[in-house]
Amino acid sequence: MTYDFQAFGLDEKKPTVIAKPVISAIYTADPAASVGEDGRLYVYASHDMDPPRGCDCMDRYHVYSTGDMVHFRDEGEILRSDEVTWGRPEGGFMWAPDCKFKNGTYYFYYPHPSESRWNDTWKIGVAVSKSPCRDFHDMGYIEGIGGWCMIDPSIFIDDNGINYLYFGGGAMPRAVILEDDMMTVKDGTVYEMEGLEDFHEASYVFKRNGLYYMTYSDNLGGNNRMHYAVSDHPLGPWEHRGIYLTPTGCDTSHGSVVEFKDHWYCFYHNCVISGGRGNLRSVCVDELFFDEDGDILPVVQTAKPLDPVGTDESFPADTPFVPASSAVRLDRRAELGEDGSAKIEKGRNLIFTKLDGMEGGRVSLHFVYESAVPLSHLRLIVNDTDWSYVNLAAGYETAAFTVPLKAGRVNTVRLEFTDGEGRFRGFYTEALD
Repeated sequence: MTYDFQAFGLDEKKPTVIAKPVISAIYTADPAASVGEDGRLYVYASHDMDPPRGCDCMDRYHVYSTGDMVHFRDEGEILRSDEVTWGRPEGGFMWAPDCKFKNGTYYFYYPHPSESRWNDTWKIGVAVSKSPCRDFHDMGYIEGIGGWCMIDPSIFIDDNGINYLYFGGGAMPRAVILEDDMMTVKDGTVYEMEGLEDFHEASYVFKRNGLYYMTYSDNLGGNNRMHYAVSDHPLGPWEHRGIYLTPTGCDTSHGSVVEFKDHWYCFYHNCVISGGRGNLRSVCVDELFFDEDGDILPVVQTAKPLDPVGTDESFPADTPFVPASSAVRLDRRAELGEDGSAKIEKGRNLIFTKLDGMEGGRVSLHFVYESAVPLSHLRLIVNDTDWSYVNLAAGYETAAFTVPLKAGRVNTVRLEFTDGEGRFRGFYTEALD
């Protein structure tokens, strides 16, 4: 069905309102949302490494979770290319993933090349864990599928327990049925998806009221959009119903649809935090609505938080705080203010020693700051491991990044400000394990 986009305040071919991302500390894209067995919603996203080099440097998958659709917790890194023994020797190219739970195990599917010649050596890897957000280990890749543009895996488990894996880019939508080991292609059969219009990539399937929906991105130059089609069978044929997500201000579009606490949500990405750089993207979410016939209404991208659907999940009030003034300063020009905050400026560094890792394990570092410019950056080094650049974006007051810490007061955190302007007040240390 075709809607009058102007009636929703939208333009079919260019962005109108640019949404405010719900994940800001690092660049994330291609969000696949799924409700875990514990009742929390988990977001499995790709990670646009900064600084980028096209899409070559995408790596180090992080997982995010929420119980209220307002606060999204960084659960930490679950897999990187260094841990994929069969993968591309140079690493990188860890593109759009998905994850689902079955028979006591979480199955994480991700595309990755097996050779340096990346574009025609894609395979779909599988990592597993008993937890939705940690302790994943790679199991290898799915035999019998792969090659040119075999990217964007998406897993759908039907009510009858049959497992469908969708994948493909470059106008090549494909699907297979997986055996219950979640890695073996049933009968070796690969199905072509029929009835999709202007398919580019990013296929994703969900079910509502007995009807199967496939969402995917199109080929509109510079402003991909998200379409959807429906079928009475998970392998089609599909009936194209139209566009439900108009341009987001990013050349690519990729997302997922999920029901959580009696609401439907559309996850997607834009590139507003990076100032329009299409290889430095950020995850967004807005509520999704259907009409009485089951058609998806155009999504209105919003620049304000969603209404909460649970109890407030901001980190506890008694979470330990490490003030900037407690740092052993590498740069004497750090210019601590009367309030104990440090100046954010390129080339200024802070180091914190004897940081308490409590019982050890995952600890979320919540950096508290005031940015006087649209975007500042710090480089995070923990116990001599270079973890990531962290965005200190205007319009946010904290940026969280989760790292493993050792038990006790034996940890060292070094922060290197690489650009920007503002004040850095310190960080909270929230134990997750």
